[in-house]
Amino acid sequence: MLLKDISLKLPQENILYDEVLLDLAEKGHSDEVLRFWESEQLFIVLGRTSKAEEDVQRDAVRRDRIPVFRRASGGGTVLQGKGCLNYSLVLSKGLDPAIADLRRSYEWILDKIILALQNIGIKAEFCPISDIALSDGLKKISGNAQKRAKKFILHHGTILYGFDLTHIERYLKMPRAIPEYRQGRSHADFVANIPAEVRDIKKAICDVFKIRRKEQFMDGRDLECLQELLDSRIVYLESSNIIGENI
Repeated sequence: MLLKDISLKLPQENILYDEVLLDLAEKGHSDEVLRFWESEQLFIVLGRTSKAEEDVQRDAVRRDRIPVFRRASGGGTVLQGKGCLNYSLVLSKGLDPAIADLRRSYEWILDKIILALQNIGIKAEFCPISDIALSDGLKKISGNAQKRAKKFILHHGTILYGFDLTHIERYLKMPRAIPEYRQGRSHADFVANIPAEVRDIKKAICDVFKIRRKEQFMDGRDLECLQELLDSRIVYLESSNIIGENI
C-alpha cells in the first residue's frame, strides 16, 4: 500500500483530494492508498446528507466566519483544525470479503486503527457504527465515514490528539442521531484527545497497514483530477448563509 502524507492549503482541496484518490483507483490509474492530512484552518464539514440547520451553531459560525463545507461521504458533521489528524484509506473490495460489506468494513478497518493505537499505549475500542472511543470512560476520539464505488471504497476518519475541544461545543449542536454509548453526554463530556504525538500515531497506522512506499507530493495526474473536481463541484457553503442544501 502507498502512503500519501499530503496536507493541502485549502479545506476544499483536502476534502476533494480524497475523492481524487478513489476515482483514480476506480479507473485503474492507482491502487490502494493511505493518506494523512491535517488542516491549520478551523472549518466545518457536513456529511453527504447532513443539514446545516440541524448540526451547526449558526450564530457563532457566522460571527466567527467559520467556513462550512460538504463532503461526498456519509457520516455526521465534524469540525476540522489543528490537532485533528485525518486518515483516508482507498481499499479494494477484493482485499477481504469484509471490505465489500458496509458494516463489516467499518469493524475490519477500525480494528486495525485500534491495534495501531494499542501499539502506542492507547487503549480504545470500536463503538458501532463508526466510532472509536477510549476504553476508559468511552470518550470518542475518532469518527469515520465512507464513500463506496464499484471496485474500491474510500474510508476516512479523524483522530483527535491535540484539538481545542471547546470549539466543538461552540460551533456544533448536539446531533440528532446519537449512538447508545454516548448516553446523552454533552460534547465536553463525550469527546477527548488521545495522549500521543502525531508522528507516533502515523507510524503506528502505517505499520498495521504494512506501508511499503511513501509520497509527500501530488503527481501530474493527481493535480489534473483535483483541478477538475474543484472546477465542477460545489463543496463550500458560505458561513454567512449556511442554509444552502442543494449540493
